[in-house]
Amino acid sequence: MAEKKFNRYTITAALPYANGPVHIGHLAGVYLPADIYVRYLRAMGKDVAFIGGSDEHGVAITLKAKKEGKTPQQIVDHYHELIKKSFISFGISFDIYSRTSSLKHHETASEYFHELHKKGVFEEIESQQFYDEKADQFLADRYIKGTCPTCSYVEAYGDQCEYCGSTLSPSELINPKSMLSGDVPIMKATKHWYFPLNKYENFLREYILRDHKEWKSNVSGQCKSWLDGGLRARPMTRDLNWGIKVPIKGAMGKVLYVWFDAPIGYISATQEWATEKGKNWEDYWKKDDTKLVHFIGKDNIVFHCIIFPSILKAEGSYILPDNVPANEFLNLEGNKISTSRNWAVWLHQYLTDFPDKQDVLRYVLTANAPETKDNDFTWKDFQTRNNSELVAIYGNFVNRAVVLTHKFFEGKVPEQQELQKVDEDALRALSFFPDRISDALEGFKFREALNHLIDLARLGNKYLAETQPWKLIKTDSERVATILNISLQMATSLGLLSKPFLPNTYKKLSKIFKFEEMNWRDAGCSDNLKKGVLLGPAVLLFEKIEDNVIEAQIKKLMDTKEENVAPAVKIIPVKKEINYDDFMKMDLRVGEILTAESVPKSNKLLKFIVDTGLDRRTIVSGVAKHFSPQEMVGKKVTVLLNLASRKIMGITSEGMILFAENEDGSLKFVAPDATAINGAEIS
Repeated sequence: MAEKKFNRYTITAALPYANGPVHIGHLAGVYLPADIYVRYLRAMGKDVAFIGGSDEHGVAITLKAKKEGKTPQQIVDHYHELIKKSFISFGISFDIYSRTSSLKHHETASEYFHELHKKGVFEEIESQQFYDEKADQFLADRYIKGTCPTCSYVEAYGDQCEYCGSTLSPSELINPKSMLSGDVPIMKATKHWYFPLNKYENFLREYILRDHKEWKSNVSGQCKSWLDGGLRARPMTRDLNWGIKVPIKGAMGKVLYVWFDAPIGYISATQEWATEKGKNWEDYWKKDDTKLVHFIGKDNIVFHCIIFPSILKAEGSYILPDNVPANEFLNLEGNKISTSRNWAVWLHQYLTDFPDKQDVLRYVLTANAPETKDNDFTWKDFQTRNNSELVAIYGNFVNRAVVLTHKFFEGKVPEQQELQKVDEDALRALSFFPDRISDALEGFKFREALNHLIDLARLGNKYLAETQPWKLIKTDSERVATILNISLQMATSLGLLSKPFLPNTYKKLSKIFKFEEMNWRDAGCSDNLKKGVLLGPAVLLFEKIEDNVIEAQIKKLMDTKEENVAPAVKIIPVKKEINYDDFMKMDLRVGEILTAESVPKSNKLLKFIVDTGLDRRTIVSGVAKHFSPQEMVGKKVTVLLNLASRKIMGITSEGMILFAENEDGSLKFVAPDATAINGAEIS
């Protein structure tokens, strides 16, 4: 089948939640790859709408507002501006950066809901939910705290225990309390409007698993797990006073669920942009020759690949996402980024600590992009890549080519003379780079594309090292003219191909090589710079980062870790005293994990088959954010065998694997020696 031709592109980046600043994990996972892709499309002359904005509704906003004694609007106003400023500083080139608290968005989301309601899409379902009588309102899961039934952590939320990772419902908590009043909530009936996802299973299987086999495996795999587990109706409304009011009768005190209204923010933002630019917004959302691509993190896959496409399908006039190239998570110095523990590199702070080094971070985050698995950012790697690649390879090549031209030819591009084999080989190699980088970017392989870019700089350095024009200048100036002409053609191509990745560096190079009129397709050519063109002066593209600068950043993180030690140690108080006979009732054994797999519809749970020496049993554990299934297979573990079985996400768990948590939140095995025999008693 012939590849479909697209005449325009609608590119969206996940709306960041406006209850805090953005950090390097956000940049690496979503916004940087989206920006690189968009800049590439523009360099190719494509018609592109790059849509972004702040997600400003939901429970977390109201919780933060209550905690800080502010209104929800004050919270989102502050963080919307901070986030927007960070994106602008890092060159994230949105065509519009809007917000879901805008009047336009409220109107658009309300109209969309009302249209689906008129079509009879929603199901009205009454259920029992927790209610705070003193506060006189229903409680979202995050408004309830209690003791975790799995690990006894006393500050577990109603939807998740952040200590052991277990997925919970409020009814499972021991001693649940309202976070609004501190009282014990009651159960009370409430009605909500549900979207029947179960009716869209066949459509989704065809759309995702048959029609889009090119999607990344981490995306299609998670979608398949959800589909295989069976979809169910999901509520699209909430009992809350902050958000978009449900626009139908009988819905007083209810707002649209944030995961219904947020993706529609892409549409409302496009409408704003189109009005401002005099365009027709429907061309970008309703025409078959438009390519719609969502850039997101892996925690948003279900919403963008299953829920939002189903909602678009239900309305009937919208195109569906052509691709959703979700990334995995970026860790920091070996540990999961944690906003609550301040274990992060915040973009606005980076700008203060490393002024004018936005491209360095863009380069390092792209080189370490978590495209198919979680990856790690370390300050030492940041320093090494800057010093060994950007300074020693990229900057060194450009600087040598420009400086030598100024020194030997008064800064004017010399003329190519008769070519030798080394010249022909270099020019032939140069010609392949634009297509190599294009192919990688078209396939959303940004790390590969960047590797090709730095390889072009390596090619330039290799060519100069082989030809040594600084030695030949005294005996063969015509030969040197050819060498420097070819070197400058390479440097020009390097600059043109850098535009998506390193926009600030591209601007510096455009002043040297004056390639404003050139575009992506000109890269790789051997005659972009004409004889006699006067080059701009050489400038320092990148500078070496010293050890003391990096040590200061590491110390800042370590100080943060120290600050979090005390509360981490105090999290769980000493439990009620037991006697020796109680302890002896526990049957602790050596086990070995035979198989491990993710639990469908959960990003926290893993299902294990464990050889206990006595039998093989299933154990479910909330450790998916700490370990991949692959790395668990074959591990020797400590198993509590005689724990009463319990159903978790429909799976009967027959025991518990023991872990210890460090102060930074990471988990470690409480593991026996690798030589211990399965089934051996631990006492």
